[in-house]
Amino acid sequence: QVQLVESGGGLVQAGGSLRLSCVAFGTIFSSTVMSWYRQTPGKQREFVANIASGGSTNYADSVKGRFTISRDNAKNTVYLQMNSLKSEDTASYYCASFLNGNFNWGQGTQVTVSS
Repeated sequence: QVQLVESGGGLVQAGGSLRLSCVAFGTIFSSTVMSWYRQTPGKQREFVANIASGGSTNYADSVKGRFTISRDNAKNTVYLQMNSLKSEDTASYYCASFLNGNFNWGQGTQVTVSS
């Protein structure tokens, strides 16, 4: 059973930075596509970024140039470095894994950006 545990959320001022982490258990991490999504109350969960097993990355237009996704296969961990944060980045951020047709979510971590 895959378990994803996020950390690193918090309160930050606009223009500041945060780094989210997500540790994966119960999966062949090096072969797994890892993603970050975010959600605000009353809205659908939206894609933020993903990173393939080979390291290629994709980003939502809203975060390109500000957020960086990376992975450390030795630590079974994916990161989301968030710079130049804006109030509209306030959301619950969720880690997700995809391998062999199986998609799993973490429990989420809250990011609040004050203006």
